Amino acid sequence: MGPGVITVDLHGKNTYQAKITIDALLRRTGGGTYRLRLIHGCHGGTALRDFIRETYATHPKVCRLLRSPDGGATELVLREYT
Repeated sequence: MGPGVITVDLHGKNTYQAKITIDALLRRTGGGTYRLRLIHGCHGGTALRDFIRETYATHPKVCRLLRSPDGGATELVLREYT
């Protein structure tokens, strides 16, 4: 997949569909990708946001999580950009 930051919009997905999407991205990302920006929104509820943060905080490919200031997105940091 492409380099840098990959952004995926998860609006309208349930947690199962989001997990399938995120897991596929994590499997396919190459060395050029250092972040996955997951747009989940926050005004329709926080179930998807909470699921992402709980599930991927300890994933072996994820170094750390970044939260957007508005709470509508979470970034999975796969490696530090240098």
